[in-house]
Amino acid sequence: MLTAPSPLPASKGLRAGTLGQVATVVIGVGSTAPAYSLAASLGLVAGPVGLQAPAVLLLSFLPMFCVAVAYAAMNRREPDCGTTFQWVRRAMGPSLGWLGGWGILVADLLVMASLAQIAGAYSFQALGWQAAAASRPAVMAVGITWIFVMTWSCYRGIKTTARLQWMLLSVELFALLLLSAAALWSAYHSGDSASVAPTLAWLNPFAIKPAALGQGFLVAIFIYWGWDSAVAVNEESSNARHVPGRAAVISTAMLVLIYVVAAVGAQSFRGSAFLASHADDVLAALARHVLPAPWDRLVALAVLISVAACMQTTILPTARTCLSMASAGALPAVFGAVHGERKTPHVATWAFGAASVVWYLAQASLGPDVLASTISALGLVIAFYLGLSSVACPLLHGRELFGSPKVFLLAGLLPLLGGGVFAWVFVASAFDLWRQSGPRIAGLPVALLATAVLLGLGVLLMLLWRWRRPDYFRRKLDGSSS
Repeated sequence: MLTAPSPLPASKGLRAGTLGQVATVVIGVGSTAPAYSLAASLGLVAGPVGLQAPAVLLLSFLPMFCVAVAYAAMNRREPDCGTTFQWVRRAMGPSLGWLGGWGILVADLLVMASLAQIAGAYSFQALGWQAAAASRPAVMAVGITWIFVMTWSCYRGIKTTARLQWMLLSVELFALLLLSAAALWSAYHSGDSASVAPTLAWLNPFAIKPAALGQGFLVAIFIYWGWDSAVAVNEESSNARHVPGRAAVISTAMLVLIYVVAAVGAQSFRGSAFLASHADDVLAALARHVLPAPWDRLVALAVLISVAACMQTTILPTARTCLSMASAGALPAVFGAVHGERKTPHVATWAFGAASVVWYLAQASLGPDVLASTISALGLVIAFYLGLSSVACPLLHGRELFGSPKVFLLAGLLPLLGGGVFAWVFVASAFDLWRQSGPRIAGLPVALLATAVLLGLGVLLMLLWRWRRPDYFRRKLDGSSS
């Protein structure tokens, strides 16, 4: 074993032993929304770095891999569905633990607005109904419907979630493989002078100018986010200590393979300039050129499926974080309720679904610029809680780090490297957002202001909860009462 583990946490009422290794990996991969992530980000990565986009995707995988290793080490030691909340609480104290849990809730709430908007638009695009896709009320109505459907599926039970993820991810990966193969075939057989034959040089990060590398890296690193959902279902896995952590590591490895293959195929068609000129939706633009009708609509369907799967696996860990926080006394006890028959945190699940609808309506009604700007704050919040989790790992293991080189590497060095990268990402992203043009309030970019307000709200709510329920905040770092 990697470390001397703590006793398994007391059962919170979830359906233990349900998910095997493959099902947990499917949840981890599906949570990142590979098709949507590529559609929205590949052009932005290719813009500054050109044909080295695959190299940037490969390089940006490394810090996420380090954090995945940290999650695996902490889960091996103490499997708890609260993940960051629980581990940071035990390692760094109840206040930072509360803020770590809040970071997960905020990140998931921010992304749900974007996912609902995309799900609404792509529902019509998959049908070829462009007039409806351009109608804001129609898109919002369908987006809210998707939130309800995915919330209901999470409420139904973890088995329903796992089966649906299997189906959705299978179609999504088939579409990505088909598109990549069609792009490569076209590059070699179409006779288009703009086509570029793939070479190993595309994987060389040293061929990129440092300034361009930083711009592409900041975009690329976040397309790997979401695999931590695989660890949030640890208390429902067949082997709570081992299966979720392995799933996190396997998921990140699968994602880098998917992303690099797709990037190589996409830019071989007409080079990186084609990707950069269609940065708003690379996959749809590529499909129109390399797939005959009606197969080109399969890509729109794949993006829709990708977003739907991500919505489901965003609701899933958020509800379990609320469950863990409520069980520890960090949130009202009602959020710790578990349905007697379905074995799901039904109150937390429906509460987050309702909050997502309210947040989406508030953002979408203010216009697409405000929605896009507040979604830009997502990167800062993700960097905050993943960085905090990485630092917690060596602190949680303490003197055990020096028990063997393996423990020092997996629970100490790699997590700290990942945490250092995310600390840099937080600062670099903040400066990047400050320099960008876009809506501002009192001279401040909306994205930065939204981040400050949301994290500040967390501090305020934490202080309010400290006043109402001081018992939780009196605990020592090991979780016991003082």
